Amino acid sequence: MGLIGRRGFVAGTALVAFATTGAGGAGAAGATTAASAASAGRGNRRPAREFRGTWLATVANRDWPSRPGLTAEQQRTELLAHLDTAVERRLNTVVLQVRPTADALWPSPYEPWSQYLTGVQGRDPGWDPLGTAVEEAHARGLELHAWFNPYRVAPHTDPALLSADHPARRHPEWIVPYGGKLYYNPGLPEVRRFVQDTMLDAVHRYAIDAVHWDDYFYPYPVAGEAFADDEAYARYGGDFPDRASWRRANIDLLVSETADRIKEIDRHLDFGISPFGVWRNAATDPEGSDTSAGAQTYDDLYADTRKWIREGWIDYVIPQLYWNIGFEAVDYAKLLPWWDAVVRDTGTALYVGEALYKCGDSAQPAAWQDPKELSRHLALARRYPTVEGHCFFSAREVASDRIGAMAAVVADHYPTAVRPPR
Repeated sequence: MGLIGRRGFVAGTALVAFATTGAGGAGAAGATTAASAASAGRGNRRPAREFRGTWLATVANRDWPSRPGLTAEQQRTELLAHLDTAVERRLNTVVLQVRPTADALWPSPYEPWSQYLTGVQGRDPGWDPLGTAVEEAHARGLELHAWFNPYRVAPHTDPALLSADHPARRHPEWIVPYGGKLYYNPGLPEVRRFVQDTMLDAVHRYAIDAVHWDDYFYPYPVAGEAFADDEAYARYGGDFPDRASWRRANIDLLVSETADRIKEIDRHLDFGISPFGVWRNAATDPEGSDTSAGAQTYDDLYADTRKWIREGWIDYVIPQLYWNIGFEAVDYAKLLPWWDAVVRDTGTALYVGEALYKCGDSAQPAAWQDPKELSRHLALARRYPTVEGHCFFSAREVASDRIGAMAAVVADHYPTAVRPPR
């Protein structure tokens, strides 16, 4: 994977440890074989409704704003251009990152304005990006999902670089430096409540269509480093057989409590999560997928994504299936049926996260140089009855479309605009 998970603090940071290398390729022949083995489902029937989304990342100015320090009008113009591009591509949902690093893209009473707007954390940008995004998305017939990152605080380890009134400076006992970055400690109940409050403030204020999280819970492992939560574990972990079980319970509580609090505010509001695509490898757990990924959400991020689906805590899941069909270590065609089986009869909708950013990247396997690779993904997914759509990472590539992969998806699969499933 070219980024950390896909949402790295700094664009281009390598994640060699989390996706083992393997042979690329397979192409159309692999897609045909996999599709023939797929469960009978929608077949080639075009759905009347489906999820067609794009992530709009703000961390490190990945997608928007194009750089910090633009005027309010320039920022607004760029934002509206992304919304217009989504409409032109016949998408129906924009997943906007509004809390990238313990900050806010709305006037939050809890956390400072994001530095990715003005270049200075805490500086008022002179407008309300989230409020504008909701209003303008809805005016275009788009859903606006507000994307939050619960625990990451900063792409550095120096609290003095945060704004003077930042909660992490007022509560230094809440933060843990790890891997050159700062995180809130998920093991502290007061932290869990605080991050929920920060996110739910936006739910109270705006007519967003969903609360959305990605793949950051406990941080991705860094070789040779330990996440320093000994004190919290000593205080709260006594009823658990080991630290890993305690950490998973902390994330389970974050998910289940947030789900309950969202429904108390608006029972129709969706709660969705986009995890790293591998729950566990079959070599680790016979109920895992036929993969040999270098990271497993259950073991490395302490995120039991399968449990959240089975417990009915989330309304939709968008696993990041960011590998090509036929990739030896982690094959898209093998992961897809695993996720289909996990969500079946649960009430949780399944949308598939697609790695548009890999298309045409010379550092990626040969399959990603073929403009039709993603189109084959959608053709294969149509064979599985639970798959209700796709989300593309990310908006910058939706607009630039380096080798025409997005154009191929639109031409092959999106002949007309449709509404989202819910």
